[in-house]
Amino acid sequence: MLLAYEVEVGARLKDHCSMSVSEATTRGVYIQVESTHDPARSMPEQNHWFFLYTVTISNEGNETVQLLNRHWIITDGDGHVQEVRGPGVVGEQPVLEPGQSFKYTSGCPLRTAFGFMRGTYTMRTEGGESFEAQIADFELSEPYAIN
Repeated sequence: MLLAYEVEVGARLKDHCSMSVSEATTRGVYIQVESTHDPARSMPEQNHWFFLYTVTISNEGNETVQLLNRHWIITDGDGHVQEVRGPGVVGEQPVLEPGQSFKYTSGCPLRTAFGFMRGTYTMRTEGGESFEAQIADFELSEPYAIN
């Protein structure tokens, strides 16, 4: 059963050169994402840009939760939308007790020099309740790209 909860989306997008940061909290699950352009894996002459994003998931609530599934919505600079769904993240379905965090880095290719990502993680409590933890919008942008 999925339950709806009020979500604090402090979508504080901060730009530090080519880095974007977003933050959101849902039912005590705080998710911060930092993204950056990866020039070593990008080939602009072939309309291929690659971005890295590092996600930190912190359990700031008072109940143990497990990340079950991910759902990403990726929008490139041309407005093309792609959705990615699957179990866990980087092959794991971490269990986070109150006060624990899990951090991972992954990547996203785009056919434009900029775009956005947002999404949700399906979380389950020890009591068996499921909820969607929000991942606030974050920017994918090559440094100095005009968007």
